[in-house]
Amino acid sequence: MHHVITTPRQAGEILRGRRKARHLSQQDLAAKLGISQAHFSTLEGDPAAFTLDRLIALANLLGLELVLNDRSDPASSGAEW
Repeated sequence: MHHVITTPRQAGEILRGRRKARHLSQQDLAAKLGISQAHFSTLEGDPAAFTLDRLIALANLLGLELVLNDRSDPASSGAEW
């Protein structure tokens, strides 16, 4: 499945949904990431706090990959850069 993510909240919803679909607990994934379940819960609720390396590690654990693509219309991106 292909998801276009434009906000951290969307990323969190996708990651949470994937975790639940795979019947994985926050505790299971937190242990694999080397963090506490409480910290994982916080990150899942506010994915903007994920570091890139931890986000990539979580995506791998969930069988996902991060892909960056060029937009077809860069003027509509709303990017600040």
